[in-house]
Amino acid sequence: MLRFGILMLLFSGLCWAQEPNDFRPAETNVWGSSYPRVDSTGRVQIRVKAPDALKVKVNFWSGPKMDMKKQEDGFWMVTTPPLAPGLHYYTLMIDGAEASDLNSHAFFGGTKHASAVEVPEPGSTYYLIQDVPHGQTREVWYNSEVTGTWRHALVYTPPKYDTKPDTRYPVLYLQHGGGEDETGWIRQGRANFILDNLIATGECKPMIIVMAYGYARRAGQPDEDTTDVPFGSPRMMNAMQDMTDAFEDDVTQALIPYIDSTFRTLPDRDHRAMAGLSMGGMQTFQITLNHLDLFSYIGGFSGAAASLAFGNEELNPKTFSNGIFSDPAAFAKRVHLLWLGVGTEEPENMRDGIRRLHKSLLEANIEHVYYESPGTDHEWQTWRRDLKDFAPRLFRSK
Repeated sequence: MLRFGILMLLFSGLCWAQEPNDFRPAETNVWGSSYPRVDSTGRVQIRVKAPDALKVKVNFWSGPKMDMKKQEDGFWMVTTPPLAPGLHYYTLMIDGAEASDLNSHAFFGGTKHASAVEVPEPGSTYYLIQDVPHGQTREVWYNSEVTGTWRHALVYTPPKYDTKPDTRYPVLYLQHGGGEDETGWIRQGRANFILDNLIATGECKPMIIVMAYGYARRAGQPDEDTTDVPFGSPRMMNAMQDMTDAFEDDVTQALIPYIDSTFRTLPDRDHRAMAGLSMGGMQTFQITLNHLDLFSYIGGFSGAAASLAFGNEELNPKTFSNGIFSDPAAFAKRVHLLWLGVGTEEPENMRDGIRRLHKSLLEANIEHVYYESPGTDHEWQTWRRDLKDFAPRLFRSK
């Protein structure tokens, strides 16, 4: 019995010794902040000073909601279970009031600026800054007669853009999702680093990427507050459709002419692509399928036509989008790439909608690429992986 007890103590001590204790400050922290911290298993430690608070909680948007424990020094702390790799938005609830963590940089998501912590994906460097030639991300403003306003966009130009003044480039229009804005693909998605790395290894053609503000309202149209309108409700879907219709005209009548006149583009459909995540995927499908005279590459990252990706509608090749899928051979001649992707852990309605669309396209003999991101939710790690697979397929001969 004594021997058994000694063995149990040794085993317990061994297990304790194997518990990782390698927490490091997250790369998403503001300068000088040692918290949040992340360890090699993906656990996150958050520490916040609120000495007069009675209750503090941390709320990860696609992760745990946990009570924090008050320490003797007035700080509150919590250690999460391991989180999936990627960027995790979170906010703090301090005595019922929602607040950001001042130790973290703020990122625009969920219609507000929120804190976020980056959990590294072991062995993955494709979205990290590396010692390769780098492109530039530029801010531009263009005047849109569609909206009657000045509109903002970010534009990525590939490495050597300024040193090769006689070279012209194809263009990818890359859209953010609902609740985010045109900064998302750079700040959260790291599209610039993904493209830098792919171009450096020769896996991807050098290209310009345009990331535009995806919310639009026609000139003279009154404001509509949809802050408290449930997602998926008829009112919300109607508001989103009105916005997408206006954005379609803004892209085709204002944005593309501005980009083609300002940057050294190859201004034809064979050198123009569009892709987007979630809401941006819905916008992409509407804009590209209505304007195949302008686009020949199409990508939906966790998003496609709203009725197909987020509803229960089955694809009817003869009637959908004026019968665009009714002739597979004709479609293949016009569309050089149709690409769909989804994370395996996304909400059921989104995941099943994309899978159902993929199945319908197979049955209709429509040539396309389908990709599932293993273990990721409706989040940036899914869309980073999507871009990594999508971009190398662009602007190459079939």
